[in-house]
Amino acid sequence: MKFLNFPYGAHRLLTCGACGRWLVMAMLAAPAMAQSGVIPTVVAQARVVGSVYELDGVIQAVKQSTLSAQASGRIAVLLVKAGDRVRAGQLLATIDDREAMVGVQKSQAQINQAQAELRNAQAHLERTRDLQSKGFVSKAALETADALYQGGLAVRDQATAAAKQSSISQGFTRVSAPYDGWVLQTHAQAGDLAVPGAPLVTVYAPQPLRAVVQVPGSRTQVVRTAAQTTVQVNDAEGVSQWIAPVARSAVPSADPVAQTTEWRLELPAKESVALVPGQQVRVRFSQAQAVKAPKLLLPPTAILRRGELTAVYLASAGGFALRAVRLGAQQGADGVEVLAGVAAGDVVALDPIRAGMAPAMSLKSTK
Repeated sequence: MKFLNFPYGAHRLLTCGACGRWLVMAMLAAPAMAQSGVIPTVVAQARVVGSVYELDGVIQAVKQSTLSAQASGRIAVLLVKAGDRVRAGQLLATIDDREAMVGVQKSQAQINQAQAELRNAQAHLERTRDLQSKGFVSKAALETADALYQGGLAVRDQATAAAKQSSISQGFTRVSAPYDGWVLQTHAQAGDLAVPGAPLVTVYAPQPLRAVVQVPGSRTQVVRTAAQTTVQVNDAEGVSQWIAPVARSAVPSADPVAQTTEWRLELPAKESVALVPGQQVRVRFSQAQAVKAPKLLLPPTAILRRGELTAVYLASAGGFALRAVRLGAQQGADGVEVLAGVAAGDVVALDPIRAGMAPAMSLKSTK
C-alpha cells in the first residue's frame, strides 16, 4: 500500500494509492502556531433559495472575419502579425501582382487602339456625310460609314470594361482590413502560395463581445425559463463581478455528437472592455422565485481548497476536525451549496487556515 503525504496546517492528509481513500492524521501544532484568539464559526443551515445552474462559457467577438485572397500568387509581403491593431482599409498583405500588371497594361493598350480606330471611323463618317450631302456618294456609303463608327464605339466601350476588370483583378492582390480592430491570427507567411479562399489573416473588432455557452439538452428548458442570466467577468482592475447580458439568443440547432445547444449572450460594452476573445467565463442561470428548493449553504470563506480537495473544519468539543466536502453551485450572496460532507447543525470554522493551526483533538476521516 502506497501513501501520498500532503501537509495541511496542523494535519496531514494521506491518500491510499491502492484504494484512493483520504485519511486524515492529526499532528500537534508547533508552539508558534498555537491558537490565538477565538476562531469565528458558523452553523450550517439549510435555506430555501432559488435554483441556480452554472456553466463555463467562452468570450467571442461579434465581428470577426477571416480574410482570404481573391487572386492566386505568391505572398509578396505580410505586413501584420497576431496582436497588431489595424484600421479600416489598412493594407495587411500583398500578393505578387506582376501578372495582373501585365493585364492592366494590355487593357490600356486595347483602349488606345480602340480610341484610334474610333477617331478614324469618326473622321470617315464626317467626310462621307459631307460628300453625300453634295451628291458624290450614295446613301448606302453613308450608312456603311456610320456602322463603322458605331462599331468603333462598341470596341472602345469593350476595351474600357476590360481595363476596369483588369484593375479590379489587380486590387484582389491587396488584402485590406474591413474595419478597425485587432489581428487575432495569421494563417500564412511571406512566400507562401495564396489561392482564392485560403485564409490569410483573422481580424476582430474589440466591441461588441458576447459570451457563448454550450447547454446540454437535458438543461435546455432550465436555461430557457431562467429568470436571470449573469456572466462572471473581471474588470480592468482584475476584480471579479457578475454582469447581466443585454440580450441572449439560442442557435436553432444542436450538436449531433455532444447534444448541446449554443447560447449567445451579448455583453454590455462598458463592463466587457477588459475581456478578450477566447477568455473563459462563468455563466449563471437563476430560476424564478417560484422555483425554490432548500439547500445547505456555507460562506465561501469557510471552504478550504487545496488542488482537487475541498474541505471544511468542523468544530467539536476537542478542537477542529478536517472534513472533505462536495460542493454544488455558487449561490451568489447566499453562499456556496454543500452537497455532501456537512449536515445541518454542524459548526464550521469561518477561517480554515487558523482552524488548521489550532490543536486538533478529535479528527474524523472521510471516505
